Amino acid sequence: MLLAEVAQATQRLADAGVPSPRNDAEELAAFVHGVKRGGLHTVKDADFDARYWEVIARREAREPLQHITGRAFFRYLELQVGPGVFVPRPETESVVGWAIDAVRAMDVVEPLIVDLCTGSGAIALAMAQEVPRSRVHAVELSEDALQWTRKNVEGSRVDLRQGDALDAFHDLDGQVDLVISNPPYIPLTEWEYVAPEARDYDPGLALFSGEDGLDLIRGLERTAHRLLRPGGVVVIEHADTQGGQVPWIFTEEQGWADAADHPDLNNRPRFATARRAMP
Repeated sequence: MLLAEVAQATQRLADAGVPSPRNDAEELAAFVHGVKRGGLHTVKDADFDARYWEVIARREAREPLQHITGRAFFRYLELQVGPGVFVPRPETESVVGWAIDAVRAMDVVEPLIVDLCTGSGAIALAMAQEVPRSRVHAVELSEDALQWTRKNVEGSRVDLRQGDALDAFHDLDGQVDLVISNPPYIPLTEWEYVAPEARDYDPGLALFSGEDGLDLIRGLERTAHRLLRPGGVVVIEHADTQGGQVPWIFTEEQGWADAADHPDLNNRPRFATARRAMP
């Protein structure tokens, strides 16, 4: 019976325009029934929980899946998320993967890493987990977001601070090996085209940044240059429509070398990197 209900729910979510209807119908069934997705077939007909249709209705209304379940998966992490914090996206996983490889290639014993605009803490926690001897620092401005970040970083090695990313970590100036950020980068002019899950539920502070979406990235360029040691690397996520624009912010005149764009898993430009030039 449950699998039949899931099929019906999948159709309802598809009709509502949900991008991944089958995935979400199964995730919500597993969530309500307290099993893993692979164990849905073990739920007996008599154990079907009618609350399933309540959560399907919420998802139908385009409330994010992660807000309903209270959790988001990111690389090897399970994070707590909800109203007030940006829900981490799969495309950011490839950004972090590149950064982890870059840090490992540096051959630094205890690499110093800074995550600007940390949100849920996804990037900082993934770096700390996958680069075991790293020293990871993260900053977030929003108190609403920090309620979630603090839960996620509890018990980890991540040094979490509240503050403005543009003015953070003066105590680390010139010492950092890698600066990474998934900042707000959606142009204000694109508001009406943003998916309802993001536009109506993610905090605007984490989404929009000026007329062309690049206002904060321009500021972070200066922050990254201040923080990094010569030869240190910056990694910044951007919209797939901004490919080619972001590397031009990290110019040789501003003290950068090797500025480049990189594709995500769908082969669309997703993040830019640059190296602080040697003196």
